Amino acid sequence: LKVQKAYQSWAGKSYFWVPHPQEVFCVAEIVKENEDGTVECLTEFGQTIKCKKDDVQPMNPPKFDGVEDLGKLSHLNEPSVLHNLKLRYSMDLIYTYSGLFLVAINPYKWLPIYTPEMVENFKGKRRDEVPPHIFAVADEAYRAMIQEKKNQSMLITGESGAGKTENTKKVIQYLASVAGRANAGEGSLEQQILQCNPVLEAFGNAKTLRNNNSSRFGKFIEIQFNSAGYIAGATIQSYLLEKSRVVNPAEQERNFHIFYQLIESADDEMRKKYAL
Repeated sequence: LKVQKAYQSWAGKSYFWVPHPQEVFCVAEIVKENEDGTVECLTEFGQTIKCKKDDVQPMNPPKFDGVEDLGKLSHLNEPSVLHNLKLRYSMDLIYTYSGLFLVAINPYKWLPIYTPEMVENFKGKRRDEVPPHIFAVADEAYRAMIQEKKNQSMLITGESGAGKTENTKKVIQYLASVAGRANAGEGSLEQQILQCNPVLEAFGNAKTLRNNNSSRFGKFIEIQFNSAGYIAGATIQSYLLEKSRVVNPAEQERNFHIFYQLIESADDEMRKKYAL
């Protein structure tokens, strides 16, 4: 019904995205064009605003709302991208493709989308067979490595708090599951790779104003596989560690986790030995 009403509202009218002081962008209908290159628009909030004609951007029909791949939008502009991501985010769909890329938005809550059952759902599936997910990207890279016998790379980038560290862990979790040896239990290579994260984070992560578990260093993780496709080893190279935080953390920010963990867990003898 919502889609039907949206189409009825859309029919016979031309809606656009226009700048808005509070909402950044909003939906509007042009009611008047002025000779000075400005337009007067009636917004979705019932306001009449004036803006430059060049700032008015086309809007996609409602049938594109919530599309899984931004590359499928007929109008690929900033407001259309933000609108689609916002719609999906409101439905707890935190992953969206943008062509070859996967856009992830931090939900700031726990979602049941990384369970063993979810891992099984993505094993060996083509990208268009399953919803956008970090597991789908990891599986695509793994299958390409097996079939083409070529190294594969994944670049995980974004601002602080975007979810780089968590998504890196999910890639490793997925690979350990699909490329781990059968019955690999505690102490196995796969488990060692997964369990090295808390150690790395203890020495390299800190609480900042924007992120409670911010990685203050970069890392290059290389996972090696044997000819059968099983994990054979891993190396982690760290770089650009924010050493200045040890002696001069910013105001209202914390030092590296390890110092707090050490003080919390140390007994009297250790406290005396290390002058804690």
